[in-house]
Amino acid sequence: MKNSLFLALSVFFFSCNKPIEKNQVLQNRIDSLKIKLSKTYKPGFGEFMTVIQIHHAKLWFAGQNKNWKLADFEINEIKENLEGIQQYCKDRPETKSLGIIDPAMNSISNSIQQKNQKAFQKDYINLTNSCNTCHQETKHEYNVIKIPETPPFSNQDFRLNERE
Repeated sequence: MKNSLFLALSVFFFSCNKPIEKNQVLQNRIDSLKIKLSKTYKPGFGEFMTVIQIHHAKLWFAGQNKNWKLADFEINEIKENLEGIQQYCKDRPETKSLGIIDPAMNSISNSIQQKNQKAFQKDYINLTNSCNTCHQETKHEYNVIKIPETPPFSNQDFRLNERE
């Protein structure tokens, strides 16, 4: 009887110890993943702004060529990058000022949807001015954006594909 009781108690204590060990193993994995995650690359504010500037330029040439599908793509790329700033650069004070360009973004999106080149040109200037206003407000007045004179890439045709 003593042996049976001892065996039962041993099994009980041994099995109770297993969840603690499993929990510790899982906690160690979680801690390891947290360390890896903290070392994962995340783009900085400047990287996002550089990409936005590229899409801003491409947007201009798409609109000038009445390539509305490309213009719509480019404005959405700008929106996506602005969302990236809000997700990954929350700690930057400049992030709070991004709303300055929302009205201009909405206006240019509407002119693209309406396929109205005249409105697009006006709205593009307004968007560009809004970017510069934001730069001034955030003490980056030295970064002046303008209407591009040449396409940012020589290997892209901004004209609408004639087969469409």
